[in-house]
Amino acid sequence: MKLVVTIVGRDQVGIVAMVSGVLAEQRVNIVNVNQNIMDSFFNMVMIAEMPDDSDIRLKELQALLREKGAAYGLEIKLQHQEIFQVMHSV
Repeated sequence: MKLVVTIVGRDQVGIVAMVSGVLAEQRVNIVNVNQNIMDSFFNMVMIAEMPDDSDIRLKELQALLREKGAAYGLEIKLQHQEIFQVMHSV
């Protein structure tokens, strides 16, 4: 399953390591990354692939990333790629 991960918040050390670490622990492969930092404001979009036989469900991974992001003061959203595309195809 293809996923879109968006991360927004104040720039700080460890954001990329934290997000990629959570995904790696769940065997989610990052296939593309786009990152910008402007005036200390961090914005990143990742395209990732979750294996069909994953031990974690999408809702659980969403909650995990949301919780980890909150600890860093970040907003992290995880969506199925098809839902993301429909929402942004206006």
